[in-house]
Amino acid sequence: MIGEKVTIRYRMSAGDAHYAGELVEGAHIVTAWGDVGTELAIRLFGDESLFVGYSEVRYTAPVYAGDWMEYTGWIEKVGHTSLTCHFEAHKVIELARQEDKGLADSAANVLAEPVLCAYGTGTLMVKKEFQRPEFGDPKFQKR
Repeated sequence: MIGEKVTIRYRMSAGDAHYAGELVEGAHIVTAWGDVGTELAIRLFGDESLFVGYSEVRYTAPVYAGDWMEYTGWIEKVGHTSLTCHFEAHKVIELARQEDKGLADSAANVLAEPVLCAYGTGTLMVKKEFQRPEFGDPKFQKR
């Protein structure tokens, strides 16, 4: 790992549900990883970067409206203009969804262990002339 992990947390809203049973489509995870990757590029190169693509995306557990998600990423490899990152999406809170009769619709459960819902690998790039590492995070400069 180069530098440190970057994490953002976001709650899936009812508007994020796309399928029956309030299931959220996987594109929301990939979109959040884009934000994590952008922050990693800024911390390394001092520039937002362009996302080149994903070489792997795997979904491992469902995500529903009302779930609180943590999207984490870290840099695994740095080239002259690119950075390859590993991404993970974990569910940390979920709605109780009437597991016990009589609960309010707003009842939620903090999960004892985060649930891995997806992982992937992606590559971002910053042209050499746009790189400004002196404005990045010093913790990311030790390569």
